[in-house]
Amino acid sequence: MAEISQSRLYEWLTGDDDSRMCQDIPDAACTAQPRNGPRHLWAALGNKLADELSSARLVLPWLLGVIGAPLWMVGLLVPIREAGALLPQIFVAGFIRLKPRRKWVWVAGGLIQAGAALVLALLALLGSGGWGGALVLATLVVLSLARGLSSVATKDVLGKTIAKQRRGTLMGWSGSLAGGATLLAGAILMLFDERPGELALAILLVVAALGWGLNALCAARIEEAPGAVEGGQNAWESIRQGLHLLRDDRAFLHFNLCRALLLASALALPYIALLGQRQSGAELGGLGILVVVSGLAGLVASPLWGKRADRSSRRVMGEAGLGTLLCCLAAALVPWLPEALATSVWPYALIYGALVVVHAGVRLGRKTYLVDMAGSDNRALYVALSNTLTGVLMLAVGAIIGGLAQWLGTQALLLVLALTALGAAASARRLPEVE
Repeated sequence: MAEISQSRLYEWLTGDDDSRMCQDIPDAACTAQPRNGPRHLWAALGNKLADELSSARLVLPWLLGVIGAPLWMVGLLVPIREAGALLPQIFVAGFIRLKPRRKWVWVAGGLIQAGAALVLALLALLGSGGWGGALVLATLVVLSLARGLSSVATKDVLGKTIAKQRRGTLMGWSGSLAGGATLLAGAILMLFDERPGELALAILLVVAALGWGLNALCAARIEEAPGAVEGGQNAWESIRQGLHLLRDDRAFLHFNLCRALLLASALALPYIALLGQRQSGAELGGLGILVVVSGLAGLVASPLWGKRADRSSRRVMGEAGLGTLLCCLAAALVPWLPEALATSVWPYALIYGALVVVHAGVRLGRKTYLVDMAGSDNRALYVALSNTLTGVLMLAVGAIIGGLAQWLGTQALLLVLALTALGAAASARRLPEVE
């Protein structure tokens, strides 16, 4: 009876009437798919909720402000969070390949992130000044490295246990559930002052730790058959093989070019928030409003993008590129509107929310495309190499964008990012279909 209920739940989540129809996974994984699907869903929910509640774009800058850390430290949060998670992945791909069951690497990553979030919660209560800020950054490095460890293992296990044309839908539902939970957290935060106190931030980070604990628990319960380990290798062999992949697999090289151009969506978000703050004199309604906007965006966007990604993740990437173009253009033009609108926070907040929706499409489209384009024997290497390249580009492009913002101003920078997004949309149109 429980088996029938799980099958029906899985079929309802994926919109299919036969949970036993499988593509690109072995028969044993197909039989366990109705049980594994909800476990992937809840694991992703915990991870996404924790990511939102410890966001380097929203929550951690507030934490540094509350403990009185130097202002320059705020500028290091996003590069550490993103590049720290991406850069080391090529070095762990070979290590993961040596493990017949990769879910335990995923579990370890989740538990380390949970521990790091608890340390951040303690720093919210006890940290102060420069030393407190330095400990926040050091903890963020550990959290980001663990995030990278989980990222490779999660996609590899997903590819082994969930069939093609189901993965994007499941990830979409997890985004929707996380968006709803984040929306509730933001609504609670709105009850505090514009700058929440140490206790409120500590509670937020404890909830993030619980989210990663849920992620690790559900990962441990996934039924994963042992996989091949013949491809295991050291880091330098992984790099050498990765360079050969870039040379020989033109589709993979093209995908990474498109992914690099799509960084425009992530880089534009803080600058739209900054422009709104400067023009209106407000803080986009405070931390609670921003968290609510992010939660609403996840609630609305993820199921829509998930279904579309299962049909064509290439088209999702192209549509998200066009969406980034429109959002950047709109934000750059708002200051030229009549003063009543140009000095109101609402136009910027609405554009910020729209770009959060678009960025969800960027993330889901490229994740689904990468998992589907790689075979079971080289999926971990494909994911690790692509993420490592993106980490390098995040650091380089982030430094360039910061310099351009200082030189050109925020509006002109948004126009540059709009042109980058146009290039991403054009590049995505030329990618081959993999679904």
